[in-house]
Amino acid sequence: MTVERITSADDPRLTDYVGLTDVALRRRTEPERGLYVAESEKVIRRALAAGHRPRSYLMGERWLTDLADVVAAAEADGVPVFVGEPDVIEALTGFHLHRGALAAMQRPELPSLEAVLASARRVLVLEDIVDHTNVGAVFRSAAALSVDAVLVTPRCADPFYRRSIRVSMGTVFQVPWTRIDPWPGGVERLRELGFTTAALALTDESVGLDELAASPPERLALVLGTEGDGLSRRTLAAVDLTVRIPMAGGVDSLNVAAAGAVAAWALRAP
Repeated sequence: MTVERITSADDPRLTDYVGLTDVALRRRTEPERGLYVAESEKVIRRALAAGHRPRSYLMGERWLTDLADVVAAAEADGVPVFVGEPDVIEALTGFHLHRGALAAMQRPELPSLEAVLASARRVLVLEDIVDHTNVGAVFRSAAALSVDAVLVTPRCADPFYRRSIRVSMGTVFQVPWTRIDPWPGGVERLRELGFTTAALALTDESVGLDELAASPPERLALVLGTEGDGLSRRTLAAVDLTVRIPMAGGVDSLNVAAAGAVAAWALRAP
């Protein structure tokens, strides 16, 4: 297999890359076709380092040099490498590719809840967070702050969506994660696995983050809520406790990704 130059956005070999800016389309087609799209040299390299398998690559001419080792490996494995002019790539994907390259990657099978949590002590649970940027930012913080695993509820945005991956800088490939379903019924399963469950929420019964951090449980699953409405009443009723981040300056809350980072740092395992 050699590098293949493309001249038309209608090339049928490039269906994996069509309409990457159409979130609704990708939400349906990517899981169904068992793929996700990695963007930029750093993200592609992290995906490969995690053992994920490429289906093909799409890049501009200059990246044949910058990614020469990746291209060589692709050619040896029979993986297509498509090269095109910027206007052709933009017509195909819906955006100007200024980060160099895209890779259509085979979506790995998600591990079981038990496998992800086997040795975990600090876990973040993302309840119905629909903004892909926030999901990616939470994963990046999780990787930086030694969170052992991330659990994603059924209605949460896909961590393997292109924007989530990009914002996370590819850390979605290194932080163990899986979906927890049903939810909030899964709180009881976490309890059975030895986790104390804490919801980050403003309630009359919530304890301060400093108080919890002073005497943290051995295994803790911290639940972060959706951007608009926060955590559901059913979740708040199911968890063991609620915790709040003390605020100043007349601010009552932080963006969910920022709040998750603050809490992860304060509650990090020794």
